Amino acid sequence: MAVGAAVLLLVAVVVAAAALFTGSGDDVAVPPAPAPATANPAVVPVEDGAPKPTRAGLAAALAPALADPDLGDFTGRVSDALTGAELWSQGADVPMQPASVNKSLTAAAALLTLDRDARLTTRVLRGDRPGLIVLKGGGDPTLSAAPPGEDTWYRDAARISDLADQVRASGVPVTRVAVDVSAYTGPTMAPGWDPLDIDYGDIAPIEPVMLDAGRTQPVSYDSVRSHTPALDAGRALAAALKVDPATVTVLPRAATGEEIAAVQSPPLMQRLRDMMNFSDNVMAETIGREVAAAAGRPQSFDGAVRAVLDALKDAGIDTARARLFDSSGLSVDDRLTANTLDSLVQAAAGSGHPRLRPLVDLLPVAGGSGTLSNRYLDPEPLRRAAGFLRAKTGSLTGTNTLSGIVTDASGRVLTFALISNNAGPTGRIALDNVAAVLRSCGCGS
Repeated sequence: MAVGAAVLLLVAVVVAAAALFTGSGDDVAVPPAPAPATANPAVVPVEDGAPKPTRAGLAAALAPALADPDLGDFTGRVSDALTGAELWSQGADVPMQPASVNKSLTAAAALLTLDRDARLTTRVLRGDRPGLIVLKGGGDPTLSAAPPGEDTWYRDAARISDLADQVRASGVPVTRVAVDVSAYTGPTMAPGWDPLDIDYGDIAPIEPVMLDAGRTQPVSYDSVRSHTPALDAGRALAAALKVDPATVTVLPRAATGEEIAAVQSPPLMQRLRDMMNFSDNVMAETIGREVAAAAGRPQSFDGAVRAVLDALKDAGIDTARARLFDSSGLSVDDRLTANTLDSLVQAAAGSGHPRLRPLVDLLPVAGGSGTLSNRYLDPEPLRRAAGFLRAKTGSLTGTNTLSGIVTDASGRVLTFALISNNAGPTGRIALDNVAAVLRSCGCGS
């Protein structure tokens, strides 16, 4: 409407000017303002008075989908979003391999403890010897190797070329480049990670400076990841400054010195959206370390896990049976219960923790966005859930998970957590079928 008003004002000015120029202003008619724009279809709020499914009705509706043997070992819980009442459960307190729904915990802890506009800074310092500069990592995985003018993998990412330009502008002579990785401590690979996942493109060793989250091809979806991401970042900076990349080293300790260049990451909310929509493992691990730093813990796998679980515990979410080794869910040793996952979505959907509410918006939409964009499109029973179900997905060999929120056929909002381990060949479809029942069921009688 503001744009429309501005356009009308401009038209009026032009017409008036033309009238003055021609001397016929009395004969000029100003067109009427257009009707206000309306949304069609409109966003219609759900009604608190919609009938709540009964335990018996929901159990009966779910029974056929739960009979699919490809679900393997299956646990889950479904609750009413408005009252928090449990409506259905099966083994909900049994610890299971969660896969990437673990990222929901990382996102929640970040929302509870961090500034949503927080940015991570990568710096270049003057070294302690003539000609030496130090690339100091600050935990930003989005820094890009893409040349100027080309798209970056992450929107609004800084580039290694930006740092090189600032170094040249500083006038500091450069003959050597070193890399400072002291911001992070401990191992760079978590227990339960398969090193082959680096070459498959699922993960990179977690270091506080890397390019395009460790991708060796900056904007390729299928890119393998680097085994030495911090060293590669230093080599890229050296090459941009016409310094021999083979001479780049990683420092054994933290560097101090005058800052001569700096760039920043996109804000936290943008990075959270990337993490949740595209199930970005590297992003999850770096955000977990941000939570650790805010809690005064080491920026390590263990420090991040402890900080995340502490933040959720302080918010009243039961994590007593959680056993985690990373912030992404990639570890095959991670364990979470459906109770914990459903309780987390309950907290985000309710009014008791307003800082958690954005978690609901970060969940992919069935048939519409992120890791659910190509699911719930066919056949018809699944298609009914498209647009009405939002959930974080999880997938590892034999493991499929969903945790999120759905509006049922009666207009009642439900939260749910579904975990399938040791699944059969169509385990993901079997799990989607279970979740789709929650949309189709008007189980209030």
